[in-house]
Amino acid sequence: MDETPARLTVKPSWLLTQLAVHAHRLASDGFGEVGARGYHYRILAALDEFGVASQAELGRRCNMDRSDMVAAINELAGQGFVERTPDPDDRRRNIVTLTEAGDGQLRRMDRALDKVQDDLLGPLPAEDRQTLTRLLARLLTHHQQA
Repeated sequence: MDETPARLTVKPSWLLTQLAVHAHRLASDGFGEVGARGYHYRILAALDEFGVASQAELGRRCNMDRSDMVAAINELAGQGFVERTPDPDDRRRNIVTLTEAGDGQLRRMDRALDKVQDDLLGPLPAEDRQTLTRLLARLLTHHQQA
């Protein structure tokens, strides 16, 4: 930041943007080490937490575009991490289920993402990490409701 104008380095919006770029790169690299992408994590985590869901429901939960959702589900199904079956109540819909292999992949991704958090927040002690996380969550909640 030595070459960055001082007036930028005191603006939270600028700092958050710069850190977000770095965090995204770390997460992409971490997921890449286990043969995955961020979209995969969103989907597997949603299935693990909320259970079986339609593709449309997953798209809403994961805040993903329909075409991105279809592509990611295709990749996950091809690797055996999810199972996609027609909805017995509406054959036009697909139901997506987390498989045992998908649960294992989610655990690998959790470990990779935990390492990313440690790399990203390395200079901060545990209490500061918790405070930062709490404040960021509060800001995000506020702006999602706006």
